[in-house]
Amino acid sequence: MHDPYDDTYDDIRNAVLDAALPDIAFDGWSEGVLARAGKTAGIDDDMLHLAFAGGVGDLITAFSKSGDAAMLAALEAPEDMKIRDRIRHAVRVRLEADTDTREAARRAAGWLSLPGRQALGGRLVYATADHIWHWAGDTATDYNHYSKRLILSGVLGATRLVWFGDESDGNEKSWAFLDRRIENVMQFEKTKAKWQAASDGKTPFSDLLGKLAKRRYKTRSA
Repeated sequence: MHDPYDDTYDDIRNAVLDAALPDIAFDGWSEGVLARAGKTAGIDDDMLHLAFAGGVGDLITAFSKSGDAAMLAALEAPEDMKIRDRIRHAVRVRLEADTDTREAARRAAGWLSLPGRQALGGRLVYATADHIWHWAGDTATDYNHYSKRLILSGVLGATRLVWFGDESDGNEKSWAFLDRRIENVMQFEKTKAKWQAASDGKTPFSDLLGKLAKRRYKTRSA
């Protein structure tokens, strides 16, 4: 069965994305924009369908992956940074990767917020959070692997919404908001650690994520 996210088609997706971005700022993410971009990029209809079997959702996925790649290329080794500083810095770099395409990013968020599309939006922001934690040096393999990424996904989403409308100098409003969210997360982690210690590490949340972790590694080893 054809995998719509097969790396074989990444060059085509990136070429079509580049052709689509100028129109997306004005026309939004639509099948019409995708079709026009395919023609502009010189992609025939059959190949366009193979590369974008999921339609506009695949185009937005290509956009999100492109931003993640730009973030990773801009991030340097975090050797002397505390973990909270690593996460804060990476979130800023990820948002700044969309500076020149902020309107397209805003419209993508709107498209993904509609019924039936939230799952894709969740997967994309989770993938970004996963990249950030890997870069930051996270090696957790238990339920913490998931809890860290889910929590950071919330931070990313909330900060992005502030960033979309931020007209302050140097996006200071967004970065101040991010600082507060990071601080909240650190306080939560401290509380969670105490809760786990008091309950011998057994909580409904940890049990659920522990099962997910086991399933993840069972699938990888299969």
